Amino acid sequence: MAEELTGRALQALGAARDQVVIATKVHGEMGPGPNQRGASRGHIMDSVKASLKRLQLDHIDLYQLHGFDPATPMEETIGALDSLVEQGLVRYVGVSNWAAWQIARALGLAERLNRAKFVSTQSYYTLAGRDIEREIVPLIASEGLGLLVWSPLAGGLLSGKYGRNKQGEEGSRRLSFDFPPVAMERAYAVIDALEVVAAARGTSVARVALAWLLHQPAVSSVIIGAKTMAQLDDNIAATTLALDSSELAALDQVSRLPPEYPGWMSERMAAARLKQMADAAAPREAAAQP
Repeated sequence: MAEELTGRALQALGAARDQVVIATKVHGEMGPGPNQRGASRGHIMDSVKASLKRLQLDHIDLYQLHGFDPATPMEETIGALDSLVEQGLVRYVGVSNWAAWQIARALGLAERLNRAKFVSTQSYYTLAGRDIEREIVPLIASEGLGLLVWSPLAGGLLSGKYGRNKQGEEGSRRLSFDFPPVAMERAYAVIDALEVVAAARGTSVARVALAWLLHQPAVSSVIIGAKTMAQLDDNIAATTLALDSSELAALDQVSRLPPEYPGWMSERMAAARLKQMADAAAPREAAAQP
């Protein structure tokens, strides 16, 4: 349905194709057959044609695997996606909801086999859930991938409707569908901090939460899910909200991940080398200043 609506909207608006970036996914179950789900070559090749028909387009800019398929060899999946790129049906390929090791293995295979490589990952990231900072964000920085954030408000939890003493309005999504899962005590601390910043800025909790994400270097884009025009306007306004260092520090303090092995050991063992590198770079940076 989403692809059909998008296709109709593009036709109605008469939008120039080269001015629009269209991204969609493959993986979900589309029927009872063994090749009507997952990331098999059969499902990928059939699904892209169906998506193009619904979108009324001749190519997709970013085609993403919505999840990891344990039943299909990764080489088969990578080969199928490469075929789509070679045929011009897809411009770029990406993944969603993959673990860092899975993405790293796929990138290595694609390089070895001379296939199209993933350019992005669509992952869950929010002040209430910063899990991807452990492995995925470092991978993104290392390999130059784009990060598209889904559920930036944690399923509406950071919308301003929830808190220690408020549980949302009747009909709110979180009341009927408690997803994504979060550590609620930490989430309430995050909401408390967001409310302080929002009150000081005269803006909404949601806008501050989205602005924090847009300040993160790894983030390429944020996928919003507004229900009303007022929510959409407020969400978009987050792009113009520049948080200062003290506000960012306060939000980081209440939301940062607890130390976890081997991260804390890696930091300890690398500390001296990092200082050595920083000291060596300082004179060059100073000399480069106008």
